[in-house]
Amino acid sequence: MTIEDIQTRKESQTFDCKSLQIEPKALAIPIVAMANADGGVLAIGVSDKTRRIEGVNGNEERLNEILRVPFDFCNPSVRVRCEYLPCTDHEGHDNRILLMHIPASGQLHTNQADECFMRVGDKSKKLNFEERMQLLYDKGERYYEDKDVYGATINDVDMNLVIDYVNVIDYGKSAMEYLLENNDFVTEADGKQKISTACILLFGKNPQRFFPRARTRFIRYEGTEEKVGTEMNVVKDVTFEGAILQQVQRTIDYLETQVREHTYLGQDGLFVTNRNYPKFAIQEMVVNSCCHRAYNIKGTEIQIKMFDDRLVFETPGDLPGLVRPDNIRHTHFSRNPKIAQYLKAYKYVKEFGEGIDRICNELETRGSAIPTFHINAFILKATLKAEWTTEKELSPLSTSQNGDTVNVPENDTINLSQLTERQVKIYHIIKGDTINVPINVPINASGLATIFNVSEKTIKRDLYILRDLNLIKYVGSNKTGHWEAVNLIKK
Repeated sequence: MTIEDIQTRKESQTFDCKSLQIEPKALAIPIVAMANADGGVLAIGVSDKTRRIEGVNGNEERLNEILRVPFDFCNPSVRVRCEYLPCTDHEGHDNRILLMHIPASGQLHTNQADECFMRVGDKSKKLNFEERMQLLYDKGERYYEDKDVYGATINDVDMNLVIDYVNVIDYGKSAMEYLLENNDFVTEADGKQKISTACILLFGKNPQRFFPRARTRFIRYEGTEEKVGTEMNVVKDVTFEGAILQQVQRTIDYLETQVREHTYLGQDGLFVTNRNYPKFAIQEMVVNSCCHRAYNIKGTEIQIKMFDDRLVFETPGDLPGLVRPDNIRHTHFSRNPKIAQYLKAYKYVKEFGEGIDRICNELETRGSAIPTFHINAFILKATLKAEWTTEKELSPLSTSQNGDTVNVPENDTINLSQLTERQVKIYHIIKGDTINVPINVPINASGLATIFNVSEKTIKRDLYILRDLNLIKYVGSNKTGHWEAVNLIKK
């Protein structure tokens, strides 16, 4: 991490900046919160509001107080690793930044006032009693990835995979030193080396020797239902094994061969190719399953089931921590933080806790349905609906989001490269070209959000884009006004 990284990096689930002048009891809160979640880094000596580089030199008494916070103000103590980063402060003097590396902890930590916090996005959330008890319960199973693998030795580790990883993260020592000095991948006790579950899953020569069901299975069904017996409708059944990264890559590559595409000549004279599942959504769902599955559940593997109208990702394990189906978009808790950190280095994870929300945001922008989640016994089922099932649906403006017909006048020319399909549909609804708009649904942000099954915020963004292009205008007062079309959409 460089000074430039610190000044430009946004505060997040795993990163925060604090001034050296912060009170010790206040600093204990983000330390406890990160330890209870996915771990992270605190940059001390940097203003969290302005990112001004203040440094830590010249105030040894306060620096020593800061260094004692993980021990004196956290219960139990948090095992923090500290390092100093040379810098030039805002006054032009040579100085240092203190980086506190906080590991994700298998214990539940509180501050001196016995308050429990957990990092949620870029905030430290204070937990109520029920949330605290749930977190305490989940801590018991969360770090299965740290469990020693019975019978595994260093010979079961593919050192070429480790070498590749240390090169990716620019680690300055050897691959063996990395395993011994980081994440407890390899530990030594009583003259024997012990290999962790995470080490075998990430770097194992044959992880399935120790974890036979730590694999991903793809099943494709003909139709929209899963049938058995004489009516069995399975047309594809493929299993992907190997280390985590290999599984992720092979699964995504194979799913790409199963995605349906349709190419047609758009109304702007350019060819348009539509997929029934966006690539970013497939990748994120596969990675999410591998990151968050409960590897201690040995009776089943990750199963990805493709039907004509949906993809269903079935991942072993209940929702961890404070995550529930109704808050999964904004609440994050890693069951396997070391696996998540590893995939982050390979760019499969952009930032902790943002994956599901990013999928939802992008799908909403496209006018598509967001994934749904529910628990069935010990399996988390995530369903991603196909954006289309028949090529007829892809005729530009032929259908609205709820299946109603949209009539497009022949003299209107749509510039698909400038507007999204939903924005074009909104324009024609406002212009009055669409005859099958549901009765009693007002043609405003709220009504259009209902028609397209997206958020009102998304619709307002579309309306403002159309307004800025001088295609629509708002007439009347804020309370009683309405949108009107101004021009045809021109090439």
